[in-house]
Amino acid sequence: MHCRTLLIPMMILGVGALAYAQQKPKINYTSPERISPASGPEMFRAYCAVCHGIDGKGTGPAAPALKKEPADLTQLSKKNGGKFPAVRVAGVIEGADVLLSHGSRDMPVWGAVFRSMGDDKMDLRLRVTNLATHIESLQQH
Repeated sequence: MHCRTLLIPMMILGVGALAYAQQKPKINYTSPERISPASGPEMFRAYCAVCHGIDGKGTGPAAPALKKEPADLTQLSKKNGGKFPAVRVAGVIEGADVLLSHGSRDMPVWGAVFRSMGDDKMDLRLRVTNLATHIESLQQH
């Protein structure tokens, strides 16, 4: 009898855990950490990896909570005839280029975020360039 009374609460816990696991995760927005504009890899880890993943494949921990799956950043050159689209990538990071695939633009407009950190135009350009350069280094050919 003791085994049965223990089994029912365990089943309820199991069903509750399954329902919790099936809920869509939510994203908590926080102020970004101020990372040196000189380090593309560090900025990528701090600003991009939560959605795009450390490897850039679009599998970051926040990806399931987004309306649209994050882009696999390792395939940009391949999808652009073997040439890395540096200007377009910089435009997307800065917010100048709006991607239809982003729909409502889940991706932050990093140019505005960087400017809100007090970055001058030179720091902003350095951040965008170094992030784009790091993304270029992730390309799989």
